[in-house]
Amino acid sequence: MTSRVLRLGRRAFLQAAAGASASVAARPLCAAPPAAPEDLVDTNVYLSRWPFRRYPYDEPTALVSCLRQHGVVQAWAGTLDGLFHKDVAGANARLAEDCRRHGPGLLLPMGSINPLLPDWPEDLRRCVEVHRMPGIRLHPNYHGYGLEHPELARLLDLAAKRRLIVQLVVIMEDERMMHPLGRVPPVDLSPLKALLTKTPALRLVLVNAMRTVREPALAALMRAGQVYAEIAMLEGVGGLERLLAALPAERILFGSFMPMFYFESAAGKLEESQLSPQQRRAIASQNARQLLAASSNPKAPKR
Repeated sequence: MTSRVLRLGRRAFLQAAAGASASVAARPLCAAPPAAPEDLVDTNVYLSRWPFRRYPYDEPTALVSCLRQHGVVQAWAGTLDGLFHKDVAGANARLAEDCRRHGPGLLLPMGSINPLLPDWPEDLRRCVEVHRMPGIRLHPNYHGYGLEHPELARLLDLAAKRRLIVQLVVIMEDERMMHPLGRVPPVDLSPLKALLTKTPALRLVLVNAMRTVREPALAALMRAGQVYAEIAMLEGVGGLERLLAALPAERILFGSFMPMFYFESAAGKLEESQLSPQQRRAIASQNARQLLAASSNPKAPKR
């Protein structure tokens, strides 16, 4: 099958996937496609470092180089510091600066907000007014609250009023890979439908949801509100085809979860699935662009 998105043959894809088992101590080359792919918008990348292990592309220059080689024209970037640092304002400031310095025009910063911290409204204001971020990224399980917490409802309401994209991260690691002192369960999404009903203007992206949330539950959430999901943790041969049988194509986004995952994993999902040109274009970039266009800060911050 010839792909307009990524001309990476099955053999090349399998070879790249096999490379994932190599030691991260030796940085692998970023396997670029042999032909120019269609523009991609990657809605799930991270800057900074994971505290429990090093990843091959956890330096921003290497990450940006790999994304550009694969035809990514825009990447929504969160910061791993936002999961673990109490100084959320500092983490967001570093994220914005790294995006400006290393990926101008490519990296769009998505700030971290912890609604359990006393100054979170000020952190939200800085994300919008100082750093010109188009959205925020939430990690409820790492910050220690459930979706029923009243401060989260207040946060989502403010984010909707500011026309921000809200990315809700369901998991970060396979439980088999977790450090014994860093075991964190997936976010329980059962209270989410009620929140969507109360905040109809909210535009919510579920990140890393497809390992633990099945298609019927995702479909119910998408019917309840403006809910999107990205594909980084989608598994199985023909996974996108199966997904599109249950979910509308206009609510699916491309995401790689770099540097935690290899880019080829996400690219292969587009390559190996039987998609119409319209479906492929929508997932690769169109849906994300339309979502971003409605944001209060649709462009990368400038100095």
